[in-house]
Amino acid sequence: MCGIVAAVADRNIVPVLLEGLRKLEYRGYDSAGLALIDASGLHRLRSVGRVAELTAQVEESHVAGETGIAHTRWATHGVPCERNAHPHISAGLAVVHNGIIENHESLRGRLKALGYQFTSDTDTEVVAHLIAHELKTTPDFLSAVRQAIAQLQGAYAIAVLRESDPSRLVVAREGAPLLLGLSDDACYAASDASALVQVTRRMVYLDNGDCAELMRGSYRITRVNGMPVERPESESQLSAEAIELGNYRHYMQKEIFEQPVALANTLEMLGAARSIQPGIFGAESETILGKVRQVLIVACGTSYHAGLVARYWLESIAGIPCSVEVASEYRYRDSVPNPQTLVVTISQSGETADTLAALQHAKALGMQHTLCICNVPESSLVRENSLRFITRAGPEIGVASTKAFTTQLAALYLLTLVLAKVRQRLDGQEEAAELHAVRHLPMAVAKILELEPQIREWAERFSMKQHALFLGRGRHYPIAMEGALKLKEISYIHAEAYPAGELKHGPLALVDRDMPVIAVAPNDALLEKLKSNLQEVRARGGELYVFADADSEMKESNGIQVLQLPEHYGALSALLHVVPLQLLAYHVALVRGTDVDKPRNLAKSVTVE
Repeated sequence: MCGIVAAVADRNIVPVLLEGLRKLEYRGYDSAGLALIDASGLHRLRSVGRVAELTAQVEESHVAGETGIAHTRWATHGVPCERNAHPHISAGLAVVHNGIIENHESLRGRLKALGYQFTSDTDTEVVAHLIAHELKTTPDFLSAVRQAIAQLQGAYAIAVLRESDPSRLVVAREGAPLLLGLSDDACYAASDASALVQVTRRMVYLDNGDCAELMRGSYRITRVNGMPVERPESESQLSAEAIELGNYRHYMQKEIFEQPVALANTLEMLGAARSIQPGIFGAESETILGKVRQVLIVACGTSYHAGLVARYWLESIAGIPCSVEVASEYRYRDSVPNPQTLVVTISQSGETADTLAALQHAKALGMQHTLCICNVPESSLVRENSLRFITRAGPEIGVASTKAFTTQLAALYLLTLVLAKVRQRLDGQEEAAELHAVRHLPMAVAKILELEPQIREWAERFSMKQHALFLGRGRHYPIAMEGALKLKEISYIHAEAYPAGELKHGPLALVDRDMPVIAVAPNDALLEKLKSNLQEVRARGGELYVFADADSEMKESNGIQVLQLPEHYGALSALLHVVPLQLLAYHVALVRGTDVDKPRNLAKSVTVE
């Protein structure tokens, strides 16, 4: 979530640090800071709020230096305030850190007993004191950092500078990303290449367990145990403009194929952690989530569908009652508020007027525990919630949401796991299995994207239809709803979604050979019932297009087209099944020649009621 930029050069590196922070703003943050070494010593500036506020401080103070570290913080341990902002200092050291130190409480207790004074509520400050303590017996800077990080548990990327050694920096990573940038007269480090393309495209990506010493124009990398290692240098191909279309025909296609990366970025804060921490939703999350007794989700459009999927997860896994409301309807009806409710608002842009109004209405009813899931860290919705999760899908230009939806689902699943853990419904073995499954999501989605040629063939046959019916059961019914929405948004084919069990209660009257039926058919407990529903369609002459799991034993036959996904994914299969529906909508619209990225009558961010 947070961002690190560090530099050691033979010139003033303040402009590089500030520009790097600006490039990392998309990651989400609530405070920013930097530390520099100049001829007079170590200087630190910190600010709550935007990077622009830190920049104003820098300009006012006229600080400059040739060695420095900078950071944007997204609060986990300790509320957003200046004393919790990075860098943190101990005995002439300054440290910035991304990630979560799981054993910070035991380390804090030990360091306090040794006489170290803590001035923040963060887990990061223990890193600064720990390195300072190691330097008392190990004068070598790099060795002291290695010995300190060997005691850390959790995920981290750190950058450290030392006032008495102004010509070098030390960085390390475990779980959280960190890379080096190289030039002839400087060395850099950052969380993301986008922060460094302003000065270099020569990059070295550190592995977990790497620790590097940076000097002007040179560096060396060792493992935590001190063994020297070499990592390959590469030239970054990152564009300065993240919103360039590249080799794709449309932004929607680009964003569909960006989903593995978007999911990996969204899940980055898990790193190599062995447990999931409530702090990923904000500094006060553990306290707040321990108090809630039910969940209310309010959202619009695609985000509403994400909430409907989450209801199944929250009730079955976390064992907590959940209701989901269309934001534009919620505040116009009488409801029964409960102050122990967690109000979850979901929005790609964070500026959706109906969702913002629904949040204000919920607060007015006395429900103060609020969490937003959003893709834009500086948005209104983020500012108005006490807890928040930035999905980090990156810019989404296409009106029909794709990667924002799947990253919302990932965030909601993490919320489910955190609530399950807080409510003691997730033991250690189950938690490890869930984390393994979540970390595998980017690879699983990448495999599904390989099905595009088969989906393109379906689109050719499908494109002349004027109506379509989508079916699903359980948590896959909202996925059917999302598939229908995508098709109608960009191809202008009239599409509706129903729970498959409702066919005989009305929709079956519409089924004939001109009404194709798309079914989401994972291999779960409802598969056999779904098969019976599909036979009802086939008996009426309806043509079926079935998205099935590889082990579902569904076979193609006359009037039944079956596309098998590579693997069944349990509770997370809803997230995988939506991807082929996105591709189907895109390729049908392509055949029909509609404006894929800018469908008629629609806007990306709905900022009016």
